[in-house]
Amino acid sequence: MASIYHLVILFSLLLLSHFSCVASTRKLTALAEQHPLVLKYHNGQLLNGNVTVNLVWYGKFSPIQRSIVVDFLKSLSSAKTPPPSVSSWWQTTEAYKGGPRSVVAGNQVLDENYSLGKSLKTPQVISLASKAGIKNNAVNVVLTSSDVVVDGFCMSRCGTHGAGRSKESKFAFAWVGNSESQCPGQCAWPFHQPIYGPQTPPLVAPNGDVGVDGMIINLATVLAGTVTNPFNNGYYQGPSDAPLEAVSACPGKFGKGAYPGYPGEVLVDKTTGASYNANGVNGRKYLLPAMWDPKTSTCKTLV
Repeated sequence: MASIYHLVILFSLLLLSHFSCVASTRKLTALAEQHPLVLKYHNGQLLNGNVTVNLVWYGKFSPIQRSIVVDFLKSLSSAKTPPPSVSSWWQTTEAYKGGPRSVVAGNQVLDENYSLGKSLKTPQVISLASKAGIKNNAVNVVLTSSDVVVDGFCMSRCGTHGAGRSKESKFAFAWVGNSESQCPGQCAWPFHQPIYGPQTPPLVAPNGDVGVDGMIINLATVLAGTVTNPFNNGYYQGPSDAPLEAVSACPGKFGKGAYPGYPGEVLVDKTTGASYNANGVNGRKYLLPAMWDPKTSTCKTLV
């Protein structure tokens, strides 16, 4: 199967922190943020309307872990959750051309026996993604368990998205890995102390699972990037082979007052002490990253 893809490089949100350890650097960052951030639209196809998200679970995930992710997908288009909600976060994508966009949870494929082994290259990820079926206006997401090594994982990325090609047509795919046992300081921050920068106490994960709660942050990132730049000619800034997209252009921001190494002011559950900024279905809580808002040309947070 011939495939065409590009990578969304999800650099560690903390790799930037050592650049702002002093107040003077923080001031320079603030000055830089005064200039509008602009993601250029490159006149390509976007995903809009009802977007189906299919999941391929590769490796061992517990039923609880799977429910955390599925509830997140269902929350993206739910009107029944109190503010601040996951759906209000997703509504920012409506400001991009072609909106609104509603997410529909689609097929789920379980591959618990590691059919391609525990070390994967990108072409193998795309092959796994195709197992969920090839349909228009859909995203096939491969989720790898904590014992699976994926090319580039923890070194330059926490997930990817791009385009694969079958005999019939091209399709959008994404991948996110569980970093809990490999690089939680890079891909599950702020629920784990960072590899670099100030070693501030980590936040308590809202669903009690550092790896999966970290996956939600990265899944949110690649989904927003996929619908607004599915085939490398949508919204992005910078070079096409390493684009800054809807969420990846706003690294490390989860609440008001965020700066590199500090996620910002977020909400705290009085019972569990967990940090979150978005309510989901079934009483779920999630921590979601800032998204670039085309209306204001700024990185928008929920709180």
